[in-house]
Amino acid sequence: MYPADNTKEAVDYKAVQGQHVTAVVRNILVLGSGGREHALAWKLAQGEGAKVFIAPGNAGTAEVGTNVNIKVGDFEGIKQFCLTNGITLVVVGPEQPLVDGIVDYFKADEQLRAIRIIGPDERGAQLEGSKAFAKEFMANNGIPTARCLTVNKANLNDGVAFLKSLKAPYVLKADGLAAGKGVLILDSLDEAIDELGNMLGGKFGDASATVVIEEFLSGIECSVFVLTDGEHYVLLPEAKDYKRIGDGDKGLNTGGMGAVSPVPFCSPEFLQKVEDRIVKPTLNGLKKEKIDYKGFIFLGLMNCGGDPYVIEYNVRMGDPETEAVMTRIEGDFADLLYACADGCIDKVHYAKSAKTAVTVMLVSGGYPEAYQKGKVMTGMDQLKDCVAFHAGTGFNADGQVITAGGRVIAVTAHGNSIMEAREKAYQNVEKIKFEGENHRHDIGLDLV
Repeated sequence: MYPADNTKEAVDYKAVQGQHVTAVVRNILVLGSGGREHALAWKLAQGEGAKVFIAPGNAGTAEVGTNVNIKVGDFEGIKQFCLTNGITLVVVGPEQPLVDGIVDYFKADEQLRAIRIIGPDERGAQLEGSKAFAKEFMANNGIPTARCLTVNKANLNDGVAFLKSLKAPYVLKADGLAAGKGVLILDSLDEAIDELGNMLGGKFGDASATVVIEEFLSGIECSVFVLTDGEHYVLLPEAKDYKRIGDGDKGLNTGGMGAVSPVPFCSPEFLQKVEDRIVKPTLNGLKKEKIDYKGFIFLGLMNCGGDPYVIEYNVRMGDPETEAVMTRIEGDFADLLYACADGCIDKVHYAKSAKTAVTVMLVSGGYPEAYQKGKVMTGMDQLKDCVAFHAGTGFNADGQVITAGGRVIAVTAHGNSIMEAREKAYQNVEKIKFEGENHRHDIGLDLV
């Protein structure tokens, strides 16, 4: 198992594969409706001969492709659309359909097997779908991560004892998917014990029927993105995201308030450690388990004194990191994904921009708690030297763009430095107006 060698002369994947690829009609379906999916569709639409559809999409994706009114969980509807419209590649944006087995669904259907799909099978998706599965996988494959104990109601006393053996702060993670809200970091032992009981009692529904208690890792977080065909891999641009709602990392956790790529502390030496200690053992472990994995692996990492530790796996691209990362990928991204699905990602030229990307997320007032939708948005026609990726937007009856979610729109700008990219991004952020708009003002400042 080895990464694609980008130091040698680039190989034209279309030429290598001959008619196998050049004959392919590049009708691509992206599943999802957020900023990640807008960024993916935006990049894919730049590819040679690409015709991009997005299901269900948003107001921004409608500018780079064709929105399709199908929910990501409607596998039968997705099937019929793919067959009717000659789709040759499906890119799954969010985690839920992967955890629900959409890749297995495609493989089991004789009519769908010829359609390439980017994402792991249902077992592979458990790397994100179950924190306990991921922890056991890391332990079995020698992948550095925090000490932990998996707890349910039957061994609650063991969980309490484990908490008492740890130093504050205390980390509690719902085992299942909890819409990004299933992680608690608590400073008080008594509060941690109480919250453990609350989680097991249904605080996050079925997702917290099992809870993973983790030792707290002290360091700096970053996200590394792997694209693998199951044998070879490439590292996409890394990023750092900002989870807290307020400046200075204050306030409640969110789905992400901004991102920066590249990350200054992700040196070549650090990334080599990531490859040797995490990426290669992960891919070897997937092969050992006979898990079919053709897609993205998001590594949520903690840099602890120069050594990488895995905080979490995701089985798709991150959001809002994708809104920064996609702008730094050079060349035909569709080439890369077709090759990934065909098992020959090592045949594709892949390069990334040396520029720095800064992404700032604009959110609805009140987010991440209760917020209102349907607020008319203005100023998008005044933007310059940036890309605005829509996250939670839609159209009203008059065709105006309106807010339709908590995270609304992400502005990404490039520069020769973080400060230059920040300045361009924030100049454009100030042009977008809607009632209740909120954003952080300090994205990237901690890295300068």
